Amino acid sequence: MLIDTFGRVATDLRVSLTDRCNLRCTYCMPEEGLQWLGKSDLLSDDEIVRLIRIAVTRLGITEVRFTGGEPLLRPGLVGIVERCAALEPRPRMSLTTNGIGLKRTAAALREAGLDRVNVSLDTLRPDVFKTLTRRDRHQDVLDGLRAAHDAGLTPVKVNTVLMPGLNGDEAPDLLAWAVEHGYELRFIEQMPLDAQHGWKRDGMITAGDILDSLRTRFELTEEGESVRGSAPAERWVVDGGPHRVGVIASVTRPFCQACDRTRLTADGQVRTCLFAQEETDLRDALRSEAPDEDIAALWKTAMWGKKAGSGLDDPAAFLQPDRPMSAIGG
Repeated sequence: MLIDTFGRVATDLRVSLTDRCNLRCTYCMPEEGLQWLGKSDLLSDDEIVRLIRIAVTRLGITEVRFTGGEPLLRPGLVGIVERCAALEPRPRMSLTTNGIGLKRTAAALREAGLDRVNVSLDTLRPDVFKTLTRRDRHQDVLDGLRAAHDAGLTPVKVNTVLMPGLNGDEAPDLLAWAVEHGYELRFIEQMPLDAQHGWKRDGMITAGDILDSLRTRFELTEEGESVRGSAPAERWVVDGGPHRVGVIASVTRPFCQACDRTRLTADGQVRTCLFAQEETDLRDALRSEAPDEDIAALWKTAMWGKKAGSGLDDPAAFLQPDRPMSAIGG
């Protein structure tokens, strides 16, 4: 079991498969990209599967989410999913992606055992998409969403970050579109995980702003904490149901007290929080042929030291992580 000193138990594992991405979203990385990890620094497919096996069979992990960078850029992704689906007990598996490669991979991922996907899409306007991502791939994302839905990777969740002056007025239109297509929309407050360290608290669109905008067109009924559990998204029933919309308010409404996550970076580091300043190296243990029980013990020790919160609720003391989101997994 992965338990910390505050009694929280981690059952949800986020696994970053690569730090690379085929978009250049303005809130994530600079236009020229980053200094990518070398091939030898990345965990191999076998190493990833072994760590997931240890997490599932020895540490109580029941949910695995594959992330990046962009995880569809990982050549061995389908094989990794298939091998993890064969574990006993079998974890539920999902994928967070920008959707560009889903049209060609959704069916294979479903057949391999993937349960569902989260797709990042911040705008319905192709011109705004190009401005935000610095790439002209809007239709590819829409095609990927449709392919995921048709393949049965449901519920298909759409993650949206609103930015002032770009897509900040689109919340109602995005929700209407999601309802029409049967996707579950989740707005995410912009977080300070950009490589440029350009995030400003006083310039972000907050959960309150988003809800105010949605209520100009929709009736929202809050589900409440008893339904939410440890999920990061607060959810509202839209116009009496059955559709729902979520808001992940990491900055203005932190949910650290209910956190059930542990994270692996693409280079084999345990992170107890997206905003952690410390990491625990499992890659060296793997490559020095440490037994499973020793690796599990390292992981347990890392989680025991997890802090009470992310620090985002204390602007004066908050320190932005040295590594950007693409390197540590969203």
